Order: sequence, then C-alpha cells, then structure tokens
Amino acid sequence: MEIERKYLIDSIPFDVNQYRYYNIEQAYLCTNPVIRIRRQDDDYFLTYKGEGLLEREEYNLPLTCEGYNHLLPKADGNVISKRRYLIPLDNSHTIELDIFDGYKKGLILAEVEFNTRDEADSFSPPEWFGKDVTFDTHYHNSAMSKEKIV
Repeated sequence: MEIERKYLIDSIPFDVNQYRYYNIEQAYLCTNPVIRIRRQDDDYFLTYKGEGLLEREEYNLPLTCEGYNHLLPKADGNVISKRRYLIPLDNSHTIELDIFDGYKKGLILAEVEFNTRDEADSFSPPEWFGKDVTFDTHYHNSAMSKEKIV
C-alpha cells in the first residue's frame, strides 16, 4: 500500500546536490489501471498501481534492461524524465524531490510517504513546500504522460 502526499515546489531554499539522487525515466503501458515501466539509474521495474489519490495499492516487480527496452516502444504517451533527490525530513520520513526534465522541465514536485492514513492526514509540511496537489490528478505522472506536447 502506498500512502503519500504530493506538493508543488516553487523554489528550493538549499543546494539539493548535497543529497543522494536517482535519474529516472518512466513510461506507461496503461493508465487505468496504472502499469508503469521505470529505469532508475541501472535498475528497472514494472509497477502496478491501483485506484486512489492519497492511498492506493502499489506493486513493484524487477525488470531487466532488455525487458524495459522491449516494453518502452509499446508505452502510450510521453516518457517522463526526472531526477529524484532523497532528502531526510525526520527520523522516519524522507522527501522525494522530483525535478523534471524533458517536456516537463521546470516542474518540481515533492512527495512524502507515510505508514498510515492518520499519519498522512496530520502531516504538517515544511514551509518551503507549496500547494498540496495530492488530490489533483493533473500532477500524477500517469496523467502527465498523456499530455499533448506543444
């Protein structure tokens, strides 16, 4: 089960390069249900995500590089490209800060995952977090993959 809140970020008040990061490329074979393939540096995954905004099922399966490259041309829509920084928030939470590249260049989103719904509901974000877009489907990567590029 994935329980997470998502926020728009206008500016970052520190140097993100001091934190560990992954380069991510992902594409969608289906958006209802969400079936995603992802390359995260040298690791590859096939992911199923159920319905929901704040809380939903998520299953990750390992995928080979060959499998990823075979499935990539079969994906619908745009390939999402981003760098994900892992920023410690407290003893039990990490901010996943996504700085998008490619056609979404300039977009920055922060996600925080939680163990329970109550924990997510009572979360107070850092001051530098912008608008809470957890319930705005426009900011789901699967929805962004279907946007028309102008």
